[in-house]
Amino acid sequence: MKCNLRRITARQAASVCLVVLVCADIVAAHAWSLGVTSGDRRLFLHVGNGALSGSSGTLNGTAGTSGIVNTVQVTVPVAQLGNGTALGMTSDSTQSVSRYGDGNNTCPTPSSQVMVGAGFRRNGGSNSATLTVASPASLVNASGDTIPFTQISWTVSAPGSGVPNVIPAGTFNGGTQTLATLPGNTYIENCHTFSYANSAVRAAGTYSGRVTYTLASP
Repeated sequence: MKCNLRRITARQAASVCLVVLVCADIVAAHAWSLGVTSGDRRLFLHVGNGALSGSSGTLNGTAGTSGIVNTVQVTVPVAQLGNGTALGMTSDSTQSVSRYGDGNNTCPTPSSQVMVGAGFRRNGGSNSATLTVASPASLVNASGDTIPFTQISWTVSAPGSGVPNVIPAGTFNGGTQTLATLPGNTYIENCHTFSYANSAVRAAGTYSGRVTYTLASP
């Protein structure tokens, strides 16, 4: 399985794309829901490798996209095809240090983890930002064979944190899912570890599909 991830920073909305291929992305006591210094309205989103959000807790980094796309993948051995044993996915992300700007080691083993973080800064008002992920119904190979996207799920962790599930664990549903709501001047971040359910025998090939992470606020 492969997943490509891209971090985008924007003032009104931010999106990150994750491509999936199946083959036969306050230092000492992080709570992972962290404060951001108030300022001009800004959204910050990253999945996998990405640029720094700015100095610690400010979200004052340069606006734009890093253009980085990472890969998460798994190869299903012939002897294990469809046996119902979930298979963990590996990642080519090298991002272990938080993009919040405090240098915390959020994802100690990025070869099997994907760092996901989102921040929302504002000067005032009551608006919040919403983090969502959208996935297609199926992954598809070159022959048109399909695998339901519901076969892919993720767990979350945040070493040193008492509340690692600020962005919760889940399973892709072939539609749009709300992952978290961010109040103003808040940053959230944790590590996602993806797996493939492997619940049925599939035709040989490379299956691909794209999911999109989006952070937006009215």
